[in-house]
Amino acid sequence: MLAEWAVDVMESLGGVGAAVVVGLDNLFPPIPSELVLPLAGFSASKGVFSLPAALFWTTLGSVAGAVIVYLAGMLLGRDRTRRLVARIPLVRVTDFDKTEAWFTRHGTKAVFFGRMVPLFRSFISLPAGVERMNFPQFLALTTLGSLIWNTVFVGAGYLLGENWHRVEAYAGIFQKLVIAAVAVALTLFVVTRLRQRSKTDPEATAVLPRVKR
Repeated sequence: MLAEWAVDVMESLGGVGAAVVVGLDNLFPPIPSELVLPLAGFSASKGVFSLPAALFWTTLGSVAGAVIVYLAGMLLGRDRTRRLVARIPLVRVTDFDKTEAWFTRHGTKAVFFGRMVPLFRSFISLPAGVERMNFPQFLALTTLGSLIWNTVFVGAGYLLGENWHRVEAYAGIFQKLVIAAVAVALTLFVVTRLRQRSKTDPEATAVLPRVKR
């Protein structure tokens, strides 16, 4: 049902339709980008629009949806945002709480990598807006993260053609790879900071006076 509707919108509106469908993934989280993006690639393989156009419009839709969510978080604040999330069908408040906790711990990294994790990609803009993250930085990280995610799934749908639905089976694997990459990056960051701290901390390198006996 959803797939047929998405294809109809893309065939009727072209690239703008792809942007609208993908943008809804941010505004209505139960719409899975792992399903919509391969459909955009499939539509490109049918000649509805070119592959570069598919990547441009889907990324534009992702960024536009993320900006709307960012502004909503900024204007509403945390408490009203949580109450709004509670009213979205099929979405739990704990989903927002987990995303907010992730943003608090990882900041900019959460915005970039969050664009590549299902469900988190829809919510990560909310705490960014609530905390009034630097907007140009938010926009740059969101665009880059969305482009990477979209390229993987739109490209797969383009190559598979009518077998686009097979992409969804591999979405979980890609998600785990992203989460593993985040874990490795954070570990390296912490280790590097601890080493720098030990080198610059005078107490860590100070020579204790010899005690006379």
